[in-house]
Amino acid sequence: MDNLNLFETPVTYRLLRLEYLAALLICLGIAILHYQEIRWWAFILLFSYIDLIGYIPGAVAYRLAKGETLPKIYYILYNSMHSMLSAILIAMLWAWLIQPEWALLAIPIHLFGDRSIFGNFLKPFHVSFEPTRHPEYERFLRAYLQASYKAGET
Repeated sequence: MDNLNLFETPVTYRLLRLEYLAALLICLGIAILHYQEIRWWAFILLFSYIDLIGYIPGAVAYRLAKGETLPKIYYILYNSMHSMLSAILIAMLWAWLIQPEWALLAIPIHLFGDRSIFGNFLKPFHVSFEPTRHPEYERFLRAYLQASYKAGET
């Protein structure tokens, strides 16, 4: 992907997930090293607020909508709570208003886990809230892979 081709191929997508897996493992390693210093109630709160605000409302609405298009607010909630920028802001506010602490590792662990383990990144408005392959992407991918195969790329 570059600034003129805003898509990932299956290989570049897996490589991107691998980078997030490395970041996840580093954060998990640090958490393991400091597990006795972690306030676990704070860790659980910081880990779960992301999905309590950003995913669960949209997931419930998606199931209730039964195939209808969801309002954009669910995508905005998801993207704002799963953004590295909001994560940094929340962590800074927590450290300033409460205290800097190892429990803050819950935030990057959650986000890096979503990206590496589940492959979930920010959600565009015009795709299904829950992962479903878009028919136009399917068509594009077949054509792209066929053209790559004809050009001798593998």
